[in-house]
Amino acid sequence: MTMILNNPRERSRFFRFATVGITGALVDFGTMNVLTRLLGLPLVVAGTFSFAAAILNNFTWNRHWTYPDSRSKPIVQQLVQFALVSVMGLGIRLPILAFVKPLWLRVLSGLPFEIPFFSLEFLSNNLTLVIAVIIVMFWNFFVNRYWTYNDVE
Repeated sequence: MTMILNNPRERSRFFRFATVGITGALVDFGTMNVLTRLLGLPLVVAGTFSFAAAILNNFTWNRHWTYPDSRSKPIVQQLVQFALVSVMGLGIRLPILAFVKPLWLRVLSGLPFEIPFFSLEFLSNNLTLVIAVIIVMFWNFFVNRYWTYNDVE
């Protein structure tokens, strides 16, 4: 982490990676909400599909914007590496989705007031996904930086 803060190039990459992550999160949240609210899929199933959509978004933007100087590896090899890191991140994410959501439901249902406009289900799904996205973002950055994009200075 110190290397990122002290090295302007790495700091810039981290912020670009985080910006790409925000777009991926928008894809992720949007897809998850469509799948859970409109199609009625369970959170873990919807979260898996939304995660896959975010992977494709993030790989495309990271390859072209965050790491434009990473071209010594073939695109298919990089996509496979990126996908493997992301699937490992999914292994971190799914237990968070499964186990943290009930905690949020318990906390939110115990509030002495009602939250207007949003159901407890909607709020707990989204709060759970926020936690999962933040944790997995750090995993993805460091492993991708030193494995998938290790061909950059």
